[in-house]
Amino acid sequence: MADRSDVVGTVAGPGDDPNEFVFVTPSDKSIKTGEFITYTVSVEDEPRSVFARVTNRELIRGLPEGFLADPEVGPETVAATLGVPTDDTELYRLTATVIGYYDTNMTTFANPRQLPDPGTPLSIAPHQQLETVLPNLGCETDSTDVTSLDGVAHVGWLLNRPAEATNLHIPIEEFASTHLAILASTGSGKSYTASVLIEEMMRPTSRASLLVFDPHGEYDTLAEMQGEEAFQGEDGYEPDVVYYDPERLRVRISELEIGDVMAVLDNPSNRMQDRLSTAWRSMQNRESRTWGIDALIAEMEAEFGADDASVGALEWRLRRSIERNDLFHPEENVPLDEIVDPGQCTVLQMDTLDRRDQQLITTVLLRRMYRERLGDVRNRDSDIEHPIFALFEEGHRFAPASGEAPSLGIMRTITSEGRKFGFGLGIISQRPSKIDQDVLSQCGTQISMQIKNPSDQDAIKNSVEAAGEDVLRELPGLTPGQAVVSGDAMNTPALIQVRQRRTPHGAGSRPVIEEWREAYDERQREPTQSESADFGEGESTGVQSLD
Repeated sequence: MADRSDVVGTVAGPGDDPNEFVFVTPSDKSIKTGEFITYTVSVEDEPRSVFARVTNRELIRGLPEGFLADPEVGPETVAATLGVPTDDTELYRLTATVIGYYDTNMTTFANPRQLPDPGTPLSIAPHQQLETVLPNLGCETDSTDVTSLDGVAHVGWLLNRPAEATNLHIPIEEFASTHLAILASTGSGKSYTASVLIEEMMRPTSRASLLVFDPHGEYDTLAEMQGEEAFQGEDGYEPDVVYYDPERLRVRISELEIGDVMAVLDNPSNRMQDRLSTAWRSMQNRESRTWGIDALIAEMEAEFGADDASVGALEWRLRRSIERNDLFHPEENVPLDEIVDPGQCTVLQMDTLDRRDQQLITTVLLRRMYRERLGDVRNRDSDIEHPIFALFEEGHRFAPASGEAPSLGIMRTITSEGRKFGFGLGIISQRPSKIDQDVLSQCGTQISMQIKNPSDQDAIKNSVEAAGEDVLRELPGLTPGQAVVSGDAMNTPALIQVRQRRTPHGAGSRPVIEEWREAYDERQREPTQSESADFGEGESTGVQSLD
């Protein structure tokens, strides 16, 4: 039975849905939607503390509307004039959804399959208890000091409570193995939230092997983890942050598959495709893996003749699209042992590459890494003998719903099969509706931030199993830095404020006013074309021609 001093409301009766109940509370008990409350019931003759989430709040008794008619006169003044008492005037009716009691054997919530009786007192759920049972931490008690656990990521605290009062630590192993989606409108904090997770994954208790695909150069401040005490271990560990700029990114031509090559050529005819496929298979069967476009063309000429028109047309396309592109090389390749290593975060900076090249380097790297992880699990020689996690900014670019990306196939494979081989993916996007639904639906943990677009909300509803109606209702009203965390890393969704980063943020908008002013001042210090004419023989009108 709850201590009456802790009671914040009283059950009035069942709600509209089988798992809902309604309760009433006076105005001095400020309970917001999304808050967690508890009540006690008997389950198999044992008292159980059952958790519920507040989903709706409405005023059922207040001052008469006539008291509010004059904006110049406060309603309390009107009430006092008429001798009407205002103490305890307001009464609220709230709806709550039963989550369940925490089963310490199953280490998750169990539904008691009974609603609380009318008159049952309700209390606010205790901080430490929520910190233990909301995330999927596998705790064998419902009140644990989660900060003492290894492999957890502190992402923030419950939004409806004071800052840092009820903190949320989610298990890294859950989202790193069953995949992650961070979904938010532009400016809502998705890259910031991703960086918070990166910081947590690189702490001494996790030492992740992490690869970030960065199309816009937004993660260039992560190196400041190095030298920070929060990231240093007692054994001398500190994270290694490696940046691969576009000039260092290389794809060995022999690593491409025929589908990759077709994707970069300009609409080759069926006849061209036939000739290229035949020659490509012959080249792939060679023992040497270091061959280029000259050798490929020679193979086609040997097979179909040097004067074959289709071979000639293919030569022009291959030289223009592959040979003259610095991304492709007959011999060089990105060394896997340089970009994935425990305790290392590698950022692939792809901001100067066009979209197709970004997709191709991603395709080849994912294919190679997946092959190595597969080999390691099957006890074959492998260059990657540890689990890896790859995070994709602008995830819809690499796994588009349209299907028009060479990287989509391997991303589908990894999201469906990668868990068995220790290969996890994280998708970050401001347009969930533009992400391939097979990929999105395989992301077991979701961090959803402000999303107003109805089609994007529908994409989340259709692809994210844990996104109930009460969760979706929260998304349009969230402000930057607020998020709903749901899925495999959670026992039930929770609304949080994302914590502050320990490293500076590098993905904010440019300070355009400041840059305009600086550019103007610089412009004033330099002589204009017309002013330069004053030093010569010509006349200056003081007006620059735009011709």
